[in-house]
Amino acid sequence: MAIPETDEAGLAVLRHSITDLVRRKGSDLSARQLSILLTCYLDNEGQTVRGLAAKLNVSKPAISLALDRLMEFDLVRRKVDPSDRRSILVQRTQAGLRLKEELGDIMKQAAAKACLVGLASGSGADGQPLTGHAALRRSVVSRREAE
Repeated sequence: MAIPETDEAGLAVLRHSITDLVRRKGSDLSARQLSILLTCYLDNEGQTVRGLAAKLNVSKPAISLALDRLMEFDLVRRKVDPSDRRSILVQRTQAGLRLKEELGDIMKQAAAKACLVGLASGSGADGQPLTGHAALRRSVVSRREAE
């Protein structure tokens, strides 16, 4: 079964983003660590180890190991919840906020790169001819360049 064009474009953005992430200087995070980091920084509610485990459907020990690594890079901090000393709060840091912003920039650049590759070649990320909205977008861009 063929993957729809929009999914191919999304996968191309993901691929470009991951490639740029592993090429950058700094911490190299696993998918689990990145998922935990983004959950902590994109969800408005405070996070606990127990809550992250439930939300991501991952064991508490796996969350703890990933948090250990994120703490090594000062991307999060742990703090005992003063209202329930059995619970551990996961706190944001300035370094984590900077990485979140950098990830946003990387995603924007990756989306632009994936779009430009498709437009320049006349095909999508999978090498298939552009159709639908992508073909229309290419047509509009081509007309503007011709003017």
